[in-house]
Amino acid sequence: MVDHMTSRNHRTDADLFKALSDGDDAKVCEICRELPDGPLHRLTIHNDSILHIASYYKHNKLVLQLLNLIPENQPEKLMLKNEAGKTLLHATATSNRTVEAAAEMLRRAPLLLSMTDRLGETALFRSARYGKTQTFKFLEAEKQKHKSESAKKLATLLIEKDTSWEATEPRSDQNRIKPHKYGGGDTTAQQIKMQSETHHADIIITSDTPDSPLLLATKSGCTEIVKKILEVYPQAIEHIDEDGRHILHVAIKYRRMDIYKAVIDMKNPLTRLRAKIDKRGNSILHMVGLKVTDQNAEEDIRSPALVLRDDLILFESVKKICTTLATLQVNNDGVTAEQLFIKNNVQLRIDAKEWMKSTVENCSIVAVLISTVAFAAAYTVPGGPNQQTGYPLLKNKPFFIVFALADALSLTFSLTSVIIFLSILTSSFRLTDFRDTLHNKLLLGLTVLILSVSMMMIAFAATLVLTISSRQDWTNVILYTISFFPVSVFVCSHVNLYKLLIKAFEERVRRIMASILPNRAVESPQAIQQPTPASQNPTTSFTESTT
Repeated sequence: MVDHMTSRNHRTDADLFKALSDGDDAKVCEICRELPDGPLHRLTIHNDSILHIASYYKHNKLVLQLLNLIPENQPEKLMLKNEAGKTLLHATATSNRTVEAAAEMLRRAPLLLSMTDRLGETALFRSARYGKTQTFKFLEAEKQKHKSESAKKLATLLIEKDTSWEATEPRSDQNRIKPHKYGGGDTTAQQIKMQSETHHADIIITSDTPDSPLLLATKSGCTEIVKKILEVYPQAIEHIDEDGRHILHVAIKYRRMDIYKAVIDMKNPLTRLRAKIDKRGNSILHMVGLKVTDQNAEEDIRSPALVLRDDLILFESVKKICTTLATLQVNNDGVTAEQLFIKNNVQLRIDAKEWMKSTVENCSIVAVLISTVAFAAAYTVPGGPNQQTGYPLLKNKPFFIVFALADALSLTFSLTSVIIFLSILTSSFRLTDFRDTLHNKLLLGLTVLILSVSMMMIAFAATLVLTISSRQDWTNVILYTISFFPVSVFVCSHVNLYKLLIKAFEERVRRIMASILPNRAVESPQAIQQPTPASQNPTTSFTESTT
């Protein structure tokens, strides 16, 4: 019977969390009416109530509807706190969309304005911390209003109750400090403390426990299992490990990109997860610089430059979904996410630079050799020149035109690739160059080099046909095969690198298109912040970092 009830409660919580995530207000209200605690029902492992979650997700209309389910003569119910000591007003303070809901809460329970969480922060401080101007102005106005009202009430009370002016005292005693007969009662602060302690007793402090199945599946990269868990038990997205890290922290650290993309597509949960930090003060942006040291087999075969490029793209992607505060936030070691990324990728950047230089130097040697051969071939045309006129003897042959064009293109392409490779070698190798510039140049250089080799072999094949052509078709087929065999070997030896560069180029084009078209994944994503000047940072910024 107990198991049946537990299973039923889990299903109810799952349906409720899914309805909140999907924005199904009608279903949320319907389920709340059937719950004993109504909208104050604890829904997550952090003891967040339904009202907390709705406020975090910025569902202003839903919060107002849920508040109507709570009797107005029970304001103490609105002072409910979660595990972190945050009230409902704290939850609404992180958005400018829930000002109306905050106003209704304060109308019913004015003491919410003075209540603090475990960090000693009020809702007013929290709104300022997250840069929510409208909410801050409203709460500040309410604070001043309450101060004024409290002063008026105190003055009225003194006027009505104080009879000290009726008593006559010796002049010598008029300057003596006397306790007011109404000064010994409970103050508002004491009442707040008592109410805070009362609700604080309802909070369950979770001890360190083993990782949940969701986080274990995330670390292992089991995307299907993660999706199934979130489908059956959507509130599991709130789970954290012993370091205080949630699913986004883990997915970014372990480079589980499929899981990362699936979570950021969950619009409402993302609005809350992106601002959370772990026990060491690390945001999800810090996790980009804290990847695990043991790389999988796929990452081992990739070049250091491509690994660094992927990390830079991930940093940019995570930065877009982070709040402005998270991009500037320092962890417990006093390090920002950007500084941590640069610090932990110093060796990778050195390896990437060496790999890039080595690759470009080898390709440059090939390009120079091809240009030398192509240049010499122009003066040693097949069949030789006419001794009297100097014109080639075979100039009227169809394949001579093929030879001339192929040789000219081979020389042009090879010299072009040499110029491109030289531009890479003379690059400053800034950190941001590894994200786009260097890879685009390398892709273009390899493409032109492959075309140069191909044109040279076409010229070689045309020369063979012109000089030792045969009427037998099979002879010509053998000649063509022999001619293009080196091209095939060259292409096959570089196919893996070329595929990775093509993939990188496609991602670059996709990002450009995404910047032009509206972003559907994240509502009003924060623009990438300008790096802090190097003079103010202990670590050089991306754009100024050079080896």
